[in-house]
Amino acid sequence: MSKKKTKKGVREQIIDGLIDAYWKEIETVQNYIAVSSNLDGVDADPIKKALASDIGEELGHAQQLANRIRVLGGVVPGSMAFKAVQKTLQPPKDSTNVVAVIKGVIDAEEDGIAGYNKLIRLCDGVDYGTQDMCIALLTDEEDHRREFVGFLKQYSRR
Repeated sequence: MSKKKTKKGVREQIIDGLIDAYWKEIETVQNYIAVSSNLDGVDADPIKKALASDIGEELGHAQQLANRIRVLGGVVPGSMAFKAVQKTLQPPKDSTNVVAVIKGVIDAEEDGIAGYNKLIRLCDGVDYGTQDMCIALLTDEEDHRREFVGFLKQYSRR
């Protein structure tokens, strides 16, 4: 028995996936601001600068996702619908624990990457506009992750 999905059902799943990605980007911006503001110590500066640069990109991602949600006929949710999930990206109790922040960033980027990969597969053959946008966003997230994997290698040796 085939589980054939109707285009409307897939479209709704795509909108749901876009909303999930939107919230992840918004939460990432919120946490990047928090962790970069709270970091202290001589090792913190490169991480703070990298996060400051990424904040604008992540916010831009959220704006692209919001626009696409509307294009597909969805409604971009307001703050009352927000549910935080990024446990490892919370500011560490020790404000000099740069490695904890780096690991939290990597976790957040990997979660975003997984979400975009899922959306890309869901859109295949159905919504090439959303698929193309998600491929571009995926590439950005992979670049961010690569940068912080490099930081982790460097800071873990200290």
